[in-house]
Amino acid sequence: MAEIIKMPKLSDTMEEGVIANWLKNVGDDVSSGDVLAEIESDKATMEYESFPSGKLLHIEVEAGKSAPVDSLIAIIGKEGEDIKGLIEEAKSAPAPKSNDKPAEQPKKADTKAITTPAPAAKTEAKPRPIVKAEAKVELDNRMKISPLARRLAEERGVSLRGIRGSGEGGRIVKRDIENSRSQITQIERSHDVEVNQMRKTIARRLSESKFTAPHFYLTIDLDMDRAVESRKAINQAIAPDKISFNDLVIKAAAVALKDHPAVNAGWHGDFIRYNEHVHIGVAVAVEDGLLVPVVRHADGKPLTQISTEVRDYAKRAKSKKLQPQEWEGNTFTISNLGMFGIEEFTAIINPPDSCIMAIGGIRQEPVVKDGEIKVGNRMKVTMSCDHRVVDGASGAQFLNTFKNYIENPIVLLGMSEI
Repeated sequence: MAEIIKMPKLSDTMEEGVIANWLKNVGDDVSSGDVLAEIESDKATMEYESFPSGKLLHIEVEAGKSAPVDSLIAIIGKEGEDIKGLIEEAKSAPAPKSNDKPAEQPKKADTKAITTPAPAAKTEAKPRPIVKAEAKVELDNRMKISPLARRLAEERGVSLRGIRGSGEGGRIVKRDIENSRSQITQIERSHDVEVNQMRKTIARRLSESKFTAPHFYLTIDLDMDRAVESRKAINQAIAPDKISFNDLVIKAAAVALKDHPAVNAGWHGDFIRYNEHVHIGVAVAVEDGLLVPVVRHADGKPLTQISTEVRDYAKRAKSKKLQPQEWEGNTFTISNLGMFGIEEFTAIINPPDSCIMAIGGIRQEPVVKDGEIKVGNRMKVTMSCDHRVVDGASGAQFLNTFKNYIENPIVLLGMSEI
């Protein structure tokens, strides 16, 4: 009996997926465990394996098209089997709703197709019309203009209003268009780009966070002189490997969270979860949006391990090779725009965390030390807090502990190996 292949739920936030590429064609033999297709979720592109064996009888969603989670994407069965009834039933069935209970997510080692006998409605992505920018020439049916002048006006986007023709009987000719530089209008151009799955998820989750979690913000200015010196010394000692200032920030934040468990918490509606483990989410900019891979148990890891993990996550995030468990489970998030020359900014909380820390760039400015004016290295940090979980005093105490670790790296390094 033919079996329906449905769009799997590859992440906890996925509502629809895109068939990036079919690796089997209609009529091909399919064995259990064969990779049927590559599916793009809101966060990564993953290989999708088949549970059933047989012939690939039907492809419902073509490559490049999207479909809701748990909807029909293909049918596998015996050669010659009649599947018209299944397809018709799928077309007449109600489409899966976004607020329905999601299908169980496949595990990393078992990203196989989930098959059930109940087909879902076919969802077809309608092609978007291509809108071309055109230079419109305003013409009066009674206006006298030569064909050459008319074509030249259209090419140059020249408005004919106000142009006085110098030809016979007031006819507009070529030289009138060429002499009307002041009449040339700038053409307004734009193009539409369809929103991809990642951008849809970012928009939905951050909108929910911003408009449901009461944000408040705490900013602190840090003395980075010792951090600059310590990083230089560490990198000389571990060359050719290197650690970044962001690695120091991750380590300092993780250790400070162990000292302030009230900040290492999350809002879950009917209860607040206080996490005893520290998993730091690190925001990584990718072509289509933003991913947040997670450094687990960051408080107990040496700086070199944190550095290696973050570099690996960033590389695989940009190539969409991260696995679901690598971007889930964060208890606190760090977003760093310092490398882009940003001195200070605020970030939107990444649910279910109660806080996110926005890291600005290190800047040099005059400071007073020991009664003398010197050039110092400073860095601003702004923490966004969910007031349902964290109060101002708790957030301030955490930031002061973080400040102490960053400004005195010897204390931080004394807690673990480099």
